[in-house]
Parts: sequence; structure tokens; C-alpha cells
Amino acid sequence: MYKTVFLFLVLATIVGCNKQENKLPAAKPEKVGMSAERINRIKPVMQSYIDENKLPGMITMVARHGEVVHFEKYGLMDVDKPMQLNTIFRIASMTKPVTSVAVMMLYEEGCFQLDDPVYDYIPEFKNLKVFSSIDKTGLHTVDPVRPVTIRDLLIHTSGLTGVGADSPVDSMYAAANLSDGTLKEMIQKLSEIPLLYQPGTRWNYSRSTEVLGYLVEVLSGKPLDVFFKERIFNPLKMNDTDFYVPIEKFNRVGAVYAPDSVGIKIIMEPDTNNISIPVKFLSGNGGLVSTAADYMVFSQMLLNKGEYNGVRLLGSRTVDLMTSNHLSNEIMPDDEFFGPLLSGMGFGFGFAVLQDDVQSNIIGSEGSYWWSGSGNTYFYIDPKEELVLILMAQFVPNYYYPIYKQLRVLSYQAIID
Repeated sequence: MYKTVFLFLVLATIVGCNKQENKLPAAKPEKVGMSAERINRIKPVMQSYIDENKLPGMITMVARHGEVVHFEKYGLMDVDKPMQLNTIFRIASMTKPVTSVAVMMLYEEGCFQLDDPVYDYIPEFKNLKVFSSIDKTGLHTVDPVRPVTIRDLLIHTSGLTGVGADSPVDSMYAAANLSDGTLKEMIQKLSEIPLLYQPGTRWNYSRSTEVLGYLVEVLSGKPLDVFFKERIFNPLKMNDTDFYVPIEKFNRVGAVYAPDSVGIKIIMEPDTNNISIPVKFLSGNGGLVSTAADYMVFSQMLLNKGEYNGVRLLGSRTVDLMTSNHLSNEIMPDDEFFGPLLSGMGFGFGFAVLQDDVQSNIIGSEGSYWWSGSGNTYFYIDPKEELVLILMAQFVPNYYYPIYKQLRVLSYQAIID
């Protein structure tokens, strides 16, 4: 009993709560159909990564039926600073679901239809071309067969590129320094570079969500950070989630590590990229920082079909739409990285969606959805089991160790009802 009450109080403190504000309730595992003995298997497995000098530190968090049953910290957040439950992490691509939620809030307000051409709202995209070839005579392009739609941006079939790929168009993105400026300036640069593929013909992980961030600004008339704060973070009491870390919270920011010949090394100090000051480029693709507790609240809102603790951001049918597969097998990725990663998966509006747990070789329920960030941050939501998993680390490259799969297995094996 005392352990449960203590965890409840810790969680309330982390999200900056008082008695009138949102809390993350904690429960004994047995109350929500899980075994305490079996859920405790998570800790030694994750601790082994620290003991073997594979990772500097991490946080794992598990909730079922809306109540937290596991919340543990391991190792260090930065050199000699112990990991804290309220450590602030760069969540990278876990920003994308937040941007997708913002877009769909505007969709519900009648601002657009999913199959509207993007150029209806972003005129710079009116004259986009599609890459054909490049040779000694120069760059060759063709006209798009159809316009890029907002749905294309949400499911990464826009023909845009720029995340983890290597092509002549990616090289053009790099030369253009797309992130050096505002979102509007990025749009202008993008409009002068051809698409890598015809819209709708390939899933290609890209800067599509960056364009969605600008779309939010156009449709709402507000900067992306202001929209996020006013419409998502403040209502959900996600007090530690933003595009930068205020100086009074800076001692909670973790460093980013990578493997080296003798173990691990720091590659990004906490204030790399001036994380402690407001940023000019508001990256809807990967610019947010957050905590495990904040992202648990966001995930619970999704699991609850758009509502958390009396605050509704989306209608239930909209969340169903977002977390359904929108891709055919023919356009699923077949490259050496995303192909195996998304085997047995579909893709929704910002999430991978589990379609076939046998083909995907992971434990889970059909319809579960998830995504991760490049520094080994991860969330996973199973609507059937009402299960949410969060992992927060700061270590690159992503998927270097099978931590996500282990966390899933260790969580599911603890279910006893």
C-alpha cells in the first residue's frame, strides 16, 4: 500500500500537479490484471544494459486500464547525474504524433478535407515536380500524376524525403539547409526541390510532418509552438513538453550517448543546439522535448479515444481513423531499415499500426500502434489490452539494442487476466 501511495505522489509531482490538476494514478498490478512478480522482471533486464555499459540510463513505464503499475529509472542522465523520473528527453520523432493530433483537431473543426491538395492551403506547392534522373546535362523532372494531398503528408506517401534516406533529392535537401530558418522559409525551399516519388506510390519516411506543422500554422493563424501549448500541452497538463527547456528546468536535461570501442560516449551535451532557448525552427517532425510522465498522459489521451481526465482533444471516431492502417501492401517500405521494422505493420496518421503479430515477429494485439524517436524513446499503445508502454533513453542509433521488443514481451507476459 505504501509503495503504491508513494508512486502516486511521485507521479503527481512530476507532472506539476496539485489536488485540482491531472494526476497519473498508480495501482498494484493485480488490480489491473497483471502480476507484480512478473512485472518486476522488467527491472533486472533493463538494469543489465546499464551494468554492462551498453546504455548510460533510461526510464521504463507501464500502465494498464489507465493506472501505472511500473515506473523505474536506471543509470545516469548525464556523466555523474543519476537518472530522475522527471528527466527531460529529446523525443525526436515522437513529435510526429503530436503534430498529427494538432492537424486532426483542425480537421474536426472543418478546416480541410483529407484528400484536399496541399496547395489549396500552401500555394508554394502548386508547381511541384517529381524527380526523374540526373546526369551530365542536369536535373530531369516530370509533372506529378496528381497533387500531394494532406492525407499523403499524414501517412508519408507525399513523395517528400529527407529522413534517413540517400538519394539525389536528399542531397538537395541537405544543400538547401531546410532547418535553417522558419517553417515558412522551409516551405519555400521545399517547393523548389522535386519530389522523390510520385505522390501516393511509395511510403517514404520524410519531412512530410514538417509540412504538416506549417499547415497547422496556416490554418490556425498561430505559431506551431503556441498552438501545441494552448490546445494540447496546457489542457493535458503536459508541463514539461515544449520545443525548448526553460533555464529553471535545465538541470533535468539528459545528454545523448552513442557506442564507442570501449562502451559508450557522449555525443550531445545537454545544451547542444541551444536547447535552453526558444528555437526559430519549430520542427513538427522531431523538435520536442518531454518526460516519460508527460508522454504517458498524451498516450492515455489516445488510448481513451481523444479524452483524458475530462479534457477532450479529439472525437473517438477521429482517433479510430488516425490509428487505422492507410497503406496497401504494395507501397509498404522494402528498404533494409524500414522494411524489417514495419513487417506485419501498416501505417496510420503518425503511427505504425500492428496488422499481423506473426509476420511482424512481435508480441501484441492487432490494432496496437506505436512509434519511436531516434534517441531510443518509444511509446506503444494496445487498445485491446488497454496497455501503454513508455521507454525513454538518449542513445543513438535507434534500434541498436532490442530494448523495445524486450519491454513489450516483459509487459505482456505479466498480464494474467
